[in-house]
Amino acid sequence: MALEITQFLLAAQSADAQIRTEAEANLSQFREQNLPGFFLSLAVELSNDGKPTESRRLAGIVLKNSLDAKETVRKQQLVQQWLVIDSSCKSQIKSLLLSCLGSSVREASHTAAQVIAKIASIEVPQKQWPELIGSLLVNMTQQGRPASVKQATLETLGYVCEEISHHDLVQDEVNSVLTAVVQGMNVEEESLEVRLAATRALYNALDFAQTNFDNEMERNYIMKVICEAATAKEGQLRQAAFECLVSIASTYYELLEPYMQTLFQLTAKAVKEDEEAVALQAIEFWSSICDEEIELQDFEVPNSGDSSVQHSHFIEKALEVLVPMLLETLLKQDEEQDQDDEIWNLAMAGGTCLGLVARTVGDAVVPLVMPFVEANIMKPDWRSREAAIYAFGSILEGPSIEKLSPMVHAGLKHLLDAMKDKSEHIRDTTAWTLSRIFELLHTPASGFSVISPANLQQIVEVLLESIKDVPHVAEKVCGAIYFLSQGYEDAGPSSSLLTPFITQIIGSLIATADRTDSSGSKLRTTAYETLNEVVRCSNLSETSQIINHLCPVIMDKLAQTFELQILSSDDREKQGDLQASLCGVLQVIIQKLSNTDETRSIILQVADQIMMLFLKVFACRSSTVHEEAMLAIGALAYATGSDFLKYMPEFYKYLEMGLQNFEEYQVCSISVGVVGDICRALDEKILPYCDGIMTLLLKDLSSSELNRSVKPPIFSCFGDIALAIGEHFEKYLQYALPMMQSAAQVCAQLDNSDDEMLEYGNQLRGSIFEAYSGILQGFKSTKANLMLPHAPHLVQFIELVAKDRPRDESVTKAAVAVLGDLADALGPSAKTIFKDPAFFEQLLGECLQSDDEGLKETATWTQGMIGRAFSVCG
Repeated sequence: MALEITQFLLAAQSADAQIRTEAEANLSQFREQNLPGFFLSLAVELSNDGKPTESRRLAGIVLKNSLDAKETVRKQQLVQQWLVIDSSCKSQIKSLLLSCLGSSVREASHTAAQVIAKIASIEVPQKQWPELIGSLLVNMTQQGRPASVKQATLETLGYVCEEISHHDLVQDEVNSVLTAVVQGMNVEEESLEVRLAATRALYNALDFAQTNFDNEMERNYIMKVICEAATAKEGQLRQAAFECLVSIASTYYELLEPYMQTLFQLTAKAVKEDEEAVALQAIEFWSSICDEEIELQDFEVPNSGDSSVQHSHFIEKALEVLVPMLLETLLKQDEEQDQDDEIWNLAMAGGTCLGLVARTVGDAVVPLVMPFVEANIMKPDWRSREAAIYAFGSILEGPSIEKLSPMVHAGLKHLLDAMKDKSEHIRDTTAWTLSRIFELLHTPASGFSVISPANLQQIVEVLLESIKDVPHVAEKVCGAIYFLSQGYEDAGPSSSLLTPFITQIIGSLIATADRTDSSGSKLRTTAYETLNEVVRCSNLSETSQIINHLCPVIMDKLAQTFELQILSSDDREKQGDLQASLCGVLQVIIQKLSNTDETRSIILQVADQIMMLFLKVFACRSSTVHEEAMLAIGALAYATGSDFLKYMPEFYKYLEMGLQNFEEYQVCSISVGVVGDICRALDEKILPYCDGIMTLLLKDLSSSELNRSVKPPIFSCFGDIALAIGEHFEKYLQYALPMMQSAAQVCAQLDNSDDEMLEYGNQLRGSIFEAYSGILQGFKSTKANLMLPHAPHLVQFIELVAKDRPRDESVTKAAVAVLGDLADALGPSAKTIFKDPAFFEQLLGECLQSDDEGLKETATWTQGMIGRAFSVCG
């Protein structure tokens, strides 16, 4: 039964904190004591035109938030709460909400539309609201319904399509929805609000329209209505129509051929003449076409014709007119664009699209862009010069090195000179362009680089001078130094070229990180990230002493952060960010110096002081810092090996906290990884801590609160622990194996059509194999037979994964490795397990044909192990 809650809802919005708190408590109590009555009261309030707008608005928000949440676990709880409510009560609520679409108060009907969609997201997939679509369509088909009702109804249809899957409606319902939406968009419709709501609804309904788009007559009609809306006199409507075309470009690329002439004319007109919001969507249409064609090229097998979607080469066909149109947009810069990372304007959209065009057509873009660059690069006004440099930088990815090399060699000196230009815009874009050149055209390891011994000194001098520029330019200069250093990684003798400049570069980056004029920018973080890359990619034999001197400098800086005066949450956040950056630098230094026995001694000498600093960091409550400190401790464990044991009594409590940190799940995940690092460092010496660690890991796996991404690392960690403690893992077997077997069953049920789920499934499969491998290797010498009862399940899981298509190569490698471990550990007993050799012979045969040397090597080893097991059986 509904209660009168108007006064509570109004009081909950009072400026007086005491009144507000009391009202919130009353509403909360009502909710706890009688949830169905609470929901019904909210629906009554929202749908009553006699109630104040403020109370109706809050009633709708509370109702909507009671049906949905961002966190998966909370969302499932809310869904269950709704599902168990009595069906007659739910019918009353839904009826009230549908009636509210006719409200004269726009805010109320808009909120009702959102709430209906949230209920639909729960009920429609379960076939519990079959009459919903019919009820909504009555509002569109009955004569005399006011425009406001049609607007609210179309809005509801749009929200519903956004919330549910296209599998949830039958085709007749989809046809009816599209008919209503397209009619609402029609030029004959007099109300702009109705046309706008219909166009936005179509955007959400496009996924449902596959069958309709496959039908040429229906497709022609839908495209005609969208194109008419794209030329309407109202800007909002034109923008919404172009948003539909952007979505169609990616969803129905293969059906666009007959419309491309018209679409080019529409987009070109919008880009040249329309208001910015519309022009941006018109450019986005071409960016979407590029995305589709780049993807098609990535997956295209030459001459096989094996592609589900035909490559139509729209960009190539439109190139001669598309590129000049995009180049024109580069001259439409905003005065403030460089200072604000969030800004998105015509020039930036045009440059981004031009970059995608270059990736789509490669060399063909160069002769169309270079005349623009040459014509504008020396002009007196900054806009022309900046546009020329932006165009140049935008086409560096896609064309061949042969095509780009002469052009970049010729332009490099001009770009270095442009870093001294009086215009900030030009210096900013030039720094970005240089970083692109160093990222894409500086790979000495492959035998090609635009940087040579002759020009390196000038490049470094210009960059180190320019890093003192205003923060937003300095940030991009850091990017250029980052890629300059990265190019010398694994570059053999060429890496020595940078060594004479390393001390100077490191000094400049530390000075940049210390700047006081960069509070609103990411300069400090970027400077430290660049410092990390410089250290990581340097030639260790030549720079170990430089890195040795850097270590105490960074340690001192970290020690100083504990003395900072913290007066506000902003101060606390800045302290946390700085500590995170400094822990990150220490991690890279530790990893770098651990690469050889000679340089590892440098770390061993200061390990105690470093560990003390990390333990002090944990006392500061910031998840970002905890992540970085944990990663650095993992590196320190690797460097110190068994000596790490002395830190365990003090560190273990923080490790426990990390493993229980469900809310900041990245910290939890990294803590799991650190357990693996410590296992590898300590081997059996980790044993006294294993009961506590395993208890927490098993608890993590059982938790429905913990983000699923943490679960694969936990299984891998089982393998690390088993490998470290060998036969002592026996006591955990009865808890760990059922978890692993249960996860293997989950893998078989995952939806592989969803890219995110596919990736997660691959991580889960690989980690289960790693767990088995670690356990088998740990038991191999003394207790291998403990795994005999579990071997059939493992073989069955390998078989299942072997049938997977597509199968990730890392998963294949893990599956083949564990097959070898099984044969190696069980020896003569393996014959009973490998009853059907056909599947593993096929799997190994496939791996031996692979281009991946690592996979071939693993398969050869596994083949040998199985052969040996069988010959012993012989």
